[in-house]
Amino acid sequence: MSERHLNGTALLSLLMLLVACGSPLAAEDGGEVARGTAAFEPSASESDIAAVVAADTSFGLDLLGQTWTGDNLIISPFSIATALGMLEAGARGETRIQMTEALHETLPDETLHDARGALLATTAPGETTAEDEPPPFTLRAVNSLWAQNGFPILEDYLDVLSGSYDAGVSLLDFVSDPEAARVVINGAVAAQTEERITDLIPEGVITALTRLVLTNAVYFKANWLNEFGSDLTADGSFQTAAGGEVTVPMMHASNRIQYVDGDGYTAAWLPYVGDATMMVILPDGDIDGLLATLTVDELSEASRLAGGFQVDLTMPRFEFRSQLGLVPVLQGLGMQDAFVAPPGEGSADLTGIVEARELYVQDVIHQGFVKVDEKGTEAAAATAIVAGVTSMPEPASLVLDRPFLFLIQHQPSAEVLFAGIVADPSA
Repeated sequence: MSERHLNGTALLSLLMLLVACGSPLAAEDGGEVARGTAAFEPSASESDIAAVVAADTSFGLDLLGQTWTGDNLIISPFSIATALGMLEAGARGETRIQMTEALHETLPDETLHDARGALLATTAPGETTAEDEPPPFTLRAVNSLWAQNGFPILEDYLDVLSGSYDAGVSLLDFVSDPEAARVVINGAVAAQTEERITDLIPEGVITALTRLVLTNAVYFKANWLNEFGSDLTADGSFQTAAGGEVTVPMMHASNRIQYVDGDGYTAAWLPYVGDATMMVILPDGDIDGLLATLTVDELSEASRLAGGFQVDLTMPRFEFRSQLGLVPVLQGLGMQDAFVAPPGEGSADLTGIVEARELYVQDVIHQGFVKVDEKGTEAAAATAIVAGVTSMPEPASLVLDRPFLFLIQHQPSAEVLFAGIVADPSA
């Protein structure tokens, strides 16, 4: 995918392992050696893309509710749903039905993957500055299939991966040297995320029974449109989710941005240079209460009610990582069969990938990184232009001094690229 960059730096990678029996041939060095015959030229209607975005948002809210344990959290619904989409293209029968329901999908099979491909293409429109200037916005998504040499993957499946996910096949020797294969995949993910995710797959996860690994890596970096002046940053108190109080650097800015004082929450949209915003949501109560009531419709209503206000904003700098094993979470959302080894009733049916019913999902690993600070001032200064208005609402104030939720969205499509909870910015 093409590139664009963020003052809040957010990076994400997802891994899916598929395991089977058999004795494939040895492989080479992990280079891409094959692609499907379908070119990556996806086309879909705006309504189909919107349906995928709505599904991914609902799925992302489910993930937040299932994975938050009171600590800082960063996930990418976009990344996870994309990787699961690659798997779903090879799922059949009850396995496919369970995935469709867990992912909140409403599109028929014949249009779903084209719509995902169109969304991928939409979220990577290219560079926004001259070659001799630092890019103010980068969004890069890389999908890959790593396979055991000689494993008989169906051509139709490879065509879906190449045509809708821009993914090719790289060969590794899981059978003879699973550790070397792990090192190769981790190295590729590290390169795709600018060395932010350097050890995605832990030792022992890949075994001699591994046959396929699907990966999705997302890298996002951008400059704030309205900078936080570093001279305004000062230490302040933050009430943590655990009930304590910490002193952390608090950034300050006053800008005209979208803002809404909603029912049970206050929200504001912080724009980046380029096609993205960070929506920050401060609940009137606690995060658990917000997660229990927040829906796609609520987010849409908040956007509809928002207006341009001069907002005095105070928020902490923060930087943290999350590493999650998603198998129990996905099982809890109804995706059961994919993790059951064939044969037998209720086992995985991934016969859209390989004819023999022998594959099942061994593991799903998700790792994320996010950093938010005052950086990006130079690039932002060149484009910090606010359109004139005919009236000015009363000024508003938003102080993020207790746990809050944030969503980083691709603005044209509204796809939630990253979602997170700041429980303790000092952690």
